Formats: sequence, C-alpha cells, structure tokens
Amino acid sequence: MSDLITQDNQAIETEAVIVGAGPVGLFQVFELGLLEINAHVIDSLPVVGGQCVELYPDKPIYDIPAVPVCTGQELTDNLLKQIAPFNPTFHLGQEVVEVSQQADGRFLVVTSKDTRFLTKTIFIAAGVGSFQPRTIKVDGIEQFENQQLFYRVKNPELFYDKNIVICGGGDSALDWALNFVGKAQSVILIHRRDVFKAAPASVAKMKDLCAEYEMQFEVGQVTGFETKNDALSEIKVTGADGVTRRIPLDMLLVFFGLSPKLGPIAQWGLEIERKQLVVDTEKFATNVPGIYAVGDINTYPGKKKLILSGFHEAALAAFAAKEYMYPDKKVHLQYTTTSPKLHKVLGVESPTFD
Repeated sequence: MSDLITQDNQAIETEAVIVGAGPVGLFQVFELGLLEINAHVIDSLPVVGGQCVELYPDKPIYDIPAVPVCTGQELTDNLLKQIAPFNPTFHLGQEVVEVSQQADGRFLVVTSKDTRFLTKTIFIAAGVGSFQPRTIKVDGIEQFENQQLFYRVKNPELFYDKNIVICGGGDSALDWALNFVGKAQSVILIHRRDVFKAAPASVAKMKDLCAEYEMQFEVGQVTGFETKNDALSEIKVTGADGVTRRIPLDMLLVFFGLSPKLGPIAQWGLEIERKQLVVDTEKFATNVPGIYAVGDINTYPGKKKLILSGFHEAALAAFAAKEYMYPDKKVHLQYTTTSPKLHKVLGVESPTFD
C-alpha cells in the first residue's frame, strides 16, 4: 500500500470510477446516480458505446427488455439520455495503466494520458478487455490500413460503388458481404475453406446470391498484392489447389475476428480465471474490497454474457458499493415509479395517483 499522494498531483477526487463506457458501464452510471453517487468514466475508445458502437453500430439487437429491436448506436444514445441527469464525466481515448490503494483506503487510478483519480470505488465494465482486430498476415499490406484496408466498417457509404473484397467466414464477413450487394460495384468473399462460422441463413443467402451472379465466393487465402500509382490494385489469392489468382479491387475488408486483451487490468492484483475477473453473485465484488466487475469482464457460476445480465450486475454492485463506502448508513431500496427522492434526483415531477 503506497502513501497518499499530495495535491501537487492534481488528482480528481471522486466516489466512483467506471472503467469502460459500453452499455453496462453506462448503466452503472445510472444505478450509482440513483444512489447519489457521481462517477467518472474512462474508456480506451474515442467514443462511448463500447463493443456495440465499435463493432456493430448498425446491427440490430433484439434482447433488450421492452425494446423489441434497436441498433448498438441507438442503445448507446438512449443510455446516454437516461444518465444525463447525473452529469457523468467521460475520459475517452485513454487506458487505465495503474491502480494502487492508498493509506486511507482510496485508490489512485492513473491513465495513459496521466489523468489521475482518487476514488473510493472502482467499477470495471471493460467487456472482455480492449479489442484488437486479428490482422491479415501479408508483408507490406499494412501500409494501406484505413485507406483501402479496413478491419471495421464505420462509414458504410465509403464502400458504395467500389469493387470490394471481403475476407472471413464469420458473421461480420457474411453480414457485410450481404449488406454491400447492390450497393458496391462488386463484392467478392474470400474464405480459406467452404465451411463458415456465420449464421446458416446468411451462408444460404450468400450462396444464392453467388448462383445469381450478384456476388462471388472464392476459397483461398490472400498471399500477396500488387500496387498501381502507390495504391492497392490487386490481391493474390492462393487456393487449396495451390493455384494463385489475381483479383482487382478498390477496398479490402478483413474480418478475422478480434483478440481481446485484458491489458493492464491483469496487473491489478485481481483474481483472474480464463482472462475474466472472479466475482461473487451478491455484490459482484472482486477479491479486492472496493473494486467491482460487471458485464462480460467478470465470471461466476452460471455466468451468461448478455447485456441484460450486465444491467442486473450493475444494480447490485451499486448497492454494495454504497454500503461499502458508508457502512453506518442504511441503504433503502426505492422505486423510480413512486419515490419523490428519486424523482428529484432524476429531475422529474412526482406523479399524482388518484
């Protein structure tokens, strides 16, 4: 345990720091806010939304209670509206690099931008860590990244009216291939074998479109490329037969999956099991008092990696943290439907019941 830092370090003093600005991290803000605990939120991404916004902002989500369907971006936007009364402070584009407990029991949290916090509690809602795309292994092709080579689709219109090659055999590869048919000039899907991890319906639709000459599918792997005027002009695809074919293209999309990395979290002295943080199911506390883990980052018997589960975990973690910070105060369960106190906290008028 290190000594308490001095004010010269200009640490932000707070009751709670949330690591991760995905849906569960955002809902953690809400649950803490209802208990009148203000939070600072840190995320390595430059925008809020986590996996939902980074990986599938336009894909539909069907299992949010009372919301028949919404996109990842819509879910994020609605959560931001929900937590607006609590005015959380976001620290984006930075990663937590150090966590150390101080002599007074608080935690010193330091980010990659040297933003410092002194906090009573930490809530880790970091999904399964920071995602890094599995890159295509062709020497020199990385020079075209974010120009003609992409691992994510952030702006679909960028690919319209272009000759697109998509590599991969999972849901992302198939979904985007199907999405771009009719919008791109041409779509060619490349996978190392004729077996897919994508949804069977997507695979069937892809094969139907190939039969109708709306798109193409090639079995093989990218083994080289050609350039013209310093731009990527062709890729070389070697098939199972050993024959290498040249395919002209404007854009190359690669979906080989993402490799989650715990990063510095692995050095915080927390109990880890298979790259996940071990918690109890009463408080969702880690083995370090005052540090909680919610969402996909945690593990416990029966754990299901659902946004719904993360919301439940965030609620219980908030109550546990309140009791941890203020053990002499009774924490009462109140309902947003009927509690005048919560209505005041939320900035809404209390309804009148006949």
